Amino acid sequence: MRDELDLEAVYVSYDDARGAPAFHPAMMTALLLYAYTQGIYSSRRIARACEDRLDFHAVMASAKPDFRTISEFRRRHLKALSGLFVQVLKLCAEAGLVKLGHVALDGTKIKANASKHKAMSYARMQKAEAALAAEVADWLKAAEAADRKDDASLGADQRGDELPVWVADKQQRLAKIREAKAALEAEAKAQAEAKAKAKNDDDDRGAGPRPGRKPKHPPGTPKPKAQRNFTDPDSQIMPGRDGFIQAYSGQAAVDATAQVIVAHSLSNSSADCPCLLPLTDAITQNMGGKKAKEISADAGYCSEANLAGLKAREISAYIATGQAKRATAGGKVGGPLTQAMRRKLKLGGHRSRYRLRKQLPEPVLGQIKQARGFRQFLLRGLDKVQDEWSLVCVAHNITKLWAVA
Repeated sequence: MRDELDLEAVYVSYDDARGAPAFHPAMMTALLLYAYTQGIYSSRRIARACEDRLDFHAVMASAKPDFRTISEFRRRHLKALSGLFVQVLKLCAEAGLVKLGHVALDGTKIKANASKHKAMSYARMQKAEAALAAEVADWLKAAEAADRKDDASLGADQRGDELPVWVADKQQRLAKIREAKAALEAEAKAQAEAKAKAKNDDDDRGAGPRPGRKPKHPPGTPKPKAQRNFTDPDSQIMPGRDGFIQAYSGQAAVDATAQVIVAHSLSNSSADCPCLLPLTDAITQNMGGKKAKEISADAGYCSEANLAGLKAREISAYIATGQAKRATAGGKVGGPLTQAMRRKLKLGGHRSRYRLRKQLPEPVLGQIKQARGFRQFLLRGLDKVQDEWSLVCVAHNITKLWAVA
């Protein structure tokens, strides 16, 4: 591992000689990457495997770190470990596993480390805040009255002034609700300001005011159904295969040669469309300036802006246009680039390059979620979850390297 990957970002934090000797960073890195390729993600399960499994004995030279050591190493070096993606991708390219002749994009919803039942809508927050505030105020008055009674009966020097635990718990919940409510209000205000700025820019260009219905609620305030999760505020309610889930949206760009992931991203938005051009640019950046010749994606990525962006980058696109709901004045559906893409896919028929889309990213995402069992993130917060997704993609590419080793 040390001969192939540059682990300087990990080694740099081990200059301090104080304390007990640490497990070798290269060995711990190999342990984490190997565990991820085996579909083992929990630090407790990894520690147990170091005791019970011969393959883990071989990786660790029979050393047995406890689960807290493994968990702390991952937490401490998560950013550096996620940065190994580009290094592993270059090794895949050197092994002839990446050609960039055709790259397919797809996304998947992965459960967050939070329950959707721990989310609350803005309308419910308003009601709950008022009810809890009144309830806490009544309890505080009752507590003060009880204190006065105790002082009179027990004496002023006796304890009895602490608030009951049930009062403190309610106060903590009220504080959380107020914090989440303020965050939703700040998001709504920022969106309203951005919308107003865009409208002013249109007016300055002579577009004039846009017709439309009046908003049902004042601009700058959250919609009543806007939700925020108390456990992981960055995660969002998203539609999944089995209904709505608290989740993040993971994206992967997969090369056609050997199903190697050449770029990835993760967001807390369920929409795939905004991810296409950033993923395309990430492919070029990860591969040292080399662009993909062809890109395919499903209808969730189709837009005039995306098609124009791929055309400007001189990349041949095969993107499903979906079923349009509205036709233009001439009876045609979608903009000119969308119409041209629809004709291109229809002309190709069963030989169209678009057919590669289902053969590339969907099996890869299936291997990650089904074969290696990664269906829920262990960490919380968008930054940490992005690094965790990167580590999962690194592990997938390593399995492809092993296949040709």
